Amino acid sequence: MGHLAEGLGQKGHQVRVLFPSHLQRAFLDMHNGVERQGVRALNMGAAHVGVYYPIFPHAGIDQMFKEFKPEVVHIHDHYPMSVIIMNRARQRGIKVLGTNHFLPENLAPYFPLYRIARGFSVWAMWTWMKVTYNQLHVVTAPSQTAADILRGVGLRPPVIPISCGVDLDIFNTRFAGERDDIRRQYDLPLDKPVIAYVGRVDGEKKLDVILKAIHLCGCEELHMLLVGRGAALDEIKKMVHDLGLDGRVHFPGFIPSEELPRVLNAVDMFTMPSEAELLSIATLEAMGCGKPILAARSRALPELVDHGVNGYLFEPGNAEDAAKYIKELVAHPEKRPAMGQASLEKVQHHSIQNTFDRYEKVYQDLITE
Repeated sequence: MGHLAEGLGQKGHQVRVLFPSHLQRAFLDMHNGVERQGVRALNMGAAHVGVYYPIFPHAGIDQMFKEFKPEVVHIHDHYPMSVIIMNRARQRGIKVLGTNHFLPENLAPYFPLYRIARGFSVWAMWTWMKVTYNQLHVVTAPSQTAADILRGVGLRPPVIPISCGVDLDIFNTRFAGERDDIRRQYDLPLDKPVIAYVGRVDGEKKLDVILKAIHLCGCEELHMLLVGRGAALDEIKKMVHDLGLDGRVHFPGFIPSEELPRVLNAVDMFTMPSEAELLSIATLEAMGCGKPILAARSRALPELVDHGVNGYLFEPGNAEDAAKYIKELVAHPEKRPAMGQASLEKVQHHSIQNTFDRYEKVYQDLITE
């Protein structure tokens, strides 16, 4: 959302982004050509790290419509604040589109009923989403897979697949020559293969599968760089210890986005074991840095990985299958450069500039129709 807003701002459009304030108080400022309006919010860190819940956002939303006067409104979820914004826009005759990033699996770790009555839970969560998204003029989804899922659950508005995109001016191979210096900075071995994961450390990301696979593959020289933070971090660290992987799995914590290209250039391969990815920006970023990808054969990830070409796809949740392909990547380092080149070629379609252009056209079509 932030990259899209800033990209449109750079194209000369006026953009304002509303969100629950990470400062917990209301504020309005300008950042990289985009007006940012934070509404009063409650820090929900006790329940989930980095989550803020809006407190009576109506006044701030009404202020936005009065002062900013948008021609089109774009929501990114079906939660209370977005619903209020959608309703206010519709009352004013303003066209509204929405991008869906939601899957029931994303909420499963935080929804106890999901484990007890999965079928009912999935139906209830999709119904909840459709109550909002069926009122939109257009819906976008980050991949063809994501668009097909929405059509399959009966969403009525037109659904357009548009990649989240990746900035290839930032995520590229220009830091490849600094590999050893970067590895020293992050206390990684210079002479051993390293596989990386970047993202939230939460249950639905299935990091346990990769850790078990590393344990099973017998590749004692393999190290893992696990970048990120989240609710499952302590559990994952305990698993590392229980599996005897101490010293081989490195936890640098959160790494700023401007540093990520350096880190990705210093590793040998990238993994995304999640079974609930509607695209995967982190995977696109690794592809932009020319890395082979090991990913679950689930949801949209097969759109990013051609099995045996720019990486491998393993059976979702199957640590033994993942271990087989980890062993292949470690045992045959001569295959990795060609796979990395294939990732570079495949990621060109996901250029962030293509994303900006496609959204600009969607907005213009909504305004003029």
